[in-house]
Parts: sequence; C-alpha cells; structure tokens
Amino acid sequence: MVEGSPSGYREGARAMAPLTVAIVGFGFSFGVLARAAGFGWVAAVVMSATTFAGSAQFAAASILGDGGTIAAAIGAALLLNARYGPIGVTVAPWLTGSVLSRFLHAQLTVDESWAIAAEGDGRYDPQRILGAGALLYVCWVTGTAIGAIGGETLGDPNSLGLDAAFPALFLGLLVPIAKGRRQLQAAILGAAIALALTPVAPPGVPIVAASAACLLGLRR
Repeated sequence: MVEGSPSGYREGARAMAPLTVAIVGFGFSFGVLARAAGFGWVAAVVMSATTFAGSAQFAAASILGDGGTIAAAIGAALLLNARYGPIGVTVAPWLTGSVLSRFLHAQLTVDESWAIAAEGDGRYDPQRILGAGALLYVCWVTGTAIGAIGGETLGDPNSLGLDAAFPALFLGLLVPIAKGRRQLQAAILGAAIALALTPVAPPGVPIVAASAACLLGLRR
C-alpha cells in the first residue's frame, strides 16, 4: 500500500475549499426542505450529522413532505446511496489503522472527497479523504443548521438560485478528473443514461444506472 503525503490533509481541504459555498447552500436548502416536511430543526441537523448523504436526505425529506411512507423514504435513500458500495470497494485497499480509523474514513468518503482523493490508476490518498471530507462535513451540517433554524427568514432557496448548487458542485468535481478520452467517454455516457431514464424511472434509479458507464474502464 502507498501511504498518502503528510500534507494530504491540507491538500484535501484546499481542494475542497472552492466548493464550500455550494455545499453550504445545498445544506441550507435541505434544512428548509426538512422543516417544510415536518422535521424539527434538531432532527434536521442530527440527520445531516449522522447520515451525511445529501441526495438521500433530500429524497427522504421530499417523500415524507409529500405524504409518503417511512418505508418509501428509507427505500429511496438506500437506492441513492447504493453507489457508495463500489466507492467503498475502491478506497478500502488504501485504508489502514484501527477499526475506528477506518470507520472515520468511511464516514467521510462521499462523492466529493472520493473524487478529490483520486490519484489516478486506482490509487486514493486517505489523508486527502479526511481533509476534504472533514471540511465538507462541517459545511454541510452548518448549512443545514442555518436553513433549519433561520431559513424562513431568508426566503425560498429556489429564489436565491440554490437549486443550481447541486449540479454545479458535481460539474466542478468532474472537470479535473475527466482529462483522458476514456474518462470523458464515461462521463458523457453516464450523463446520457441518467437523462434518458429520468422521465421514466423512479427517483434514484437514473443515478445508480448511470454508474454502468464505469464499465468502460474494464480491460480485457
């Protein structure tokens, strides 16, 4: 195993810094949505602190807010989070230390920190995961708290343009890593799959199905 640089924590946080505005805005939007769905502000903040999965949290809160069942909300959240299975498999070989250390890395391994920690050729820097993930975690929980506690006084998140934060965030992550022809092909194919399925598939399915574009990386 190749250990990450001791400066990897700072590098991870520095790479995450330009995304913090979008992350706080996204967290704010969730806080407002959670309150509209009937969550207390404490419940909204605790959910962000323990679940730490934006798309799954949005799906669960939206379903509950529309009168859906708890089972449907949990099912949608699990479906959206299915992508963390292959993500976890890719980073596991690069993690060492105690069970607690690996658990901390696992909690902070999300889409953004995973992309930032990628070094190419299947290698991941565990220090970058922690540096990037810790900053993202603080911003996400802080944004949720602001939205859940004071969101009503700040108005509709959509009127502030915060509905664009999520796609902008992922486009910002895609640009640095889609440098080669194969990576660009996978990105375009994944987007095409998701766009084609969005009008007809249940929420969460397009995102999971889009991961099939990764098969382009298989070699004979």
